[in-house]
Amino acid sequence: MAWSAPAATNDVDSGGGNGALYVVTGSPPRHLDRNVTLVGRVVQGMDMLSTLPRGTGAMGFYEKPEQRLPIKSVRVAADLPASQRTELEVLRTDTPTFTAYVEARRNRREEWFKVPAGHVDVCNVPIVARPRGSH
Repeated sequence: MAWSAPAATNDVDSGGGNGALYVVTGSPPRHLDRNVTLVGRVVQGMDMLSTLPRGTGAMGFYEKPEQRLPIKSVRVAADLPASQRTELEVLRTDTPTFTAYVEARRNRREEWFKVPAGHVDVCNVPIVARPRGSH
């Protein structure tokens, strides 16, 4: 799971993305809900983000400038010419299949789960995508 949000100051409207981006990998940090502006969700290339080394500080933050590995570019598919986009098939969210998928994530049925949660966090419903023609 990875989400991107623009770095911000303490001002409410400061997260315009002109400076830096926070990239959240791993467990969703719920304390950021409604406190950062969401830019997007990684649907392809997560393997590249997840190989970046974590910092030595609390929650994996970098403590020293030399530990930082800047992301030099991010490309949003909608901003690329059609000829440069990777064609992906994404599970539509308005289908019975997607509804069943969310329900399976909401109330796990494996034997280990004794009490259904009854809810699901958006980060626990990964986007189902595959390169077009890979099936």
